[in-house]
Amino acid sequence: MAAVEFALLLIPLLVIIWGMISYGIMFTYRQALSQAAGEGARAAVAAPSTSTWTAASAAVNNALGSYSQACGTSSGTQSTSYLTCTVSAAATCANDASHTCVTVTLTYPYRTNPLIPNIPGLGIIVPSTLTFVSTVEVS
Repeated sequence: MAAVEFALLLIPLLVIIWGMISYGIMFTYRQALSQAAGEGARAAVAAPSTSTWTAASAAVNNALGSYSQACGTSSGTQSTSYLTCTVSAAATCANDASHTCVTVTLTYPYRTNPLIPNIPGLGIIVPSTLTFVSTVEVS
């Protein structure tokens, strides 16, 4: 009788544990994306010229290196390894027309490309995309 009760409780327990692990990894990656967007924006401030994309993408690549994700090497919007990177320089900032702003946007389609496989049914409760935007004032 105890073996039957154990078998009935084991499956839901394993699903809960797997869900906790899955969400923990997703939140860790989410934090890494947030940090990478900020690092890319800060690097763009240090190189406010034609090398803005190069500096920003290098900083993003450095921050996401442990996840095997990277931005492309040319300017504009780049998609590699499911990660989409966009570095854009606005002619003026929204809050101050006399300054220029650089925006770094990172987007990762997490639901279709999870870092670890989902248990059937768990995929519908994870976010479809992880998007982070970081904007800095250059001058």
